[in-house]
Amino acid sequence: MPGRVEYEPASVKDLLAEMKDTAELLIDLSYSAVLHGSPDVAEEVLELEERMDVLQLRARMSLLLAARNPEDAETLAPVLGIIGAAEKVSDASGDIAKVVLEEVGVPDAIRGALPEAVERLVRAELAADSAYAGRTLGDVNLETETGVRVIAVRRGGDWIPNPGAETALEAGDVLLLRGPEESIGDVFETTSGEAYAPDDSVEPDIVDLERAVDSLVLMKNMSELAVDLAYGSVLFDSDDIAEEVVELEAEVDALKARFEAWTLRAAADVEDPVSLRGLVQIANATEVISDAAVEISEGVLRGLDTHVVVREAVEESDEVIVRVTVAPDGPLDGTTLGEAEVKTETGMRVIAVRRPDGETDATDDGLDTGSDDLWAIQPGPDTALHAGDVMLAKGTRAGADRLRALAGADGD
Repeated sequence: MPGRVEYEPASVKDLLAEMKDTAELLIDLSYSAVLHGSPDVAEEVLELEERMDVLQLRARMSLLLAARNPEDAETLAPVLGIIGAAEKVSDASGDIAKVVLEEVGVPDAIRGALPEAVERLVRAELAADSAYAGRTLGDVNLETETGVRVIAVRRGGDWIPNPGAETALEAGDVLLLRGPEESIGDVFETTSGEAYAPDDSVEPDIVDLERAVDSLVLMKNMSELAVDLAYGSVLFDSDDIAEEVVELEAEVDALKARFEAWTLRAAADVEDPVSLRGLVQIANATEVISDAAVEISEGVLRGLDTHVVVREAVEESDEVIVRVTVAPDGPLDGTTLGEAEVKTETGMRVIAVRRPDGETDATDDGLDTGSDDLWAIQPGPDTALHAGDVMLAKGTRAGADRLRALAGADGD
């Protein structure tokens, strides 16, 4: 049984920030558990889901104490909506993880059909005699040396999402490691002192399985991006970013329809169609996550004022999320992100590119979701840019100004 949650004085701002980080991590871990068939990672999702339950209860308690009059209620209502939506993200992520833990039914060949670009995610407990124990991540320099990064640390019941260079690693910590297949094994063994045993890949034997897995990965990336942008729209009170969340929700709906159609076609080719019901559960949970992202943005979309706790969070951070449109005949029109050296020139990280009524060409890495727009999620240096393309980017306010100037935009 879950333990009793009692009121503790806490900053709503800090609770919201932790809920944001937790929600994003939950989505990442839950899909990774399915794509890599990892019960260990799925167990961590359920641990994290319990943590989110506690966070949302504490946040609700703090908000109830903060409301003193109708004006407070009006400004606090969107914050309550954010808390409720985060809980939906958490529950949906748990449903995805349970596909692995409860063996609801996912084809074994799903891992054999994974795109090569999908990195491996593993869970490792830090051994006392590990070379990493008692050191900071900056001292270990893990990502630079191996390409493997620590995306979260669990220390007992406490979590450290997005650990930084100053994060110290202690024996008994549970590390969630993400990296390329060729190096993740060595890092796992150095961390845990145990032999790394990757799952054997099974070659796809179901028609269109590879395409379905591509759709699954894209649904993961889009729902994750939608939640990220939704929080950004609230933190920076941005109508433009909130509108992109609505666009992404529509894209996930279109993908879900195509995903379901594939599942129905595949049912005719498998010995036991019931073995595919986990795919339906994943698709339904993904739709819940994208819908929750729109709920997070609801206050912005309806023009409600940003509450003071949100404004305080913005004032402490120089990071912004912006939407910038590529101008016709501007420096970016007809080039690629790599050729224009967008990251170097502006310091901004482009996290997605949307081409309204998109038509792909030989240099595009955009993905057709079945709607009118073409999306490139997690774009790379070869991603082509054309007039009218919408870039979604993260970085500093100064970097955002440089990106607008480079795109030839007046300021979206």
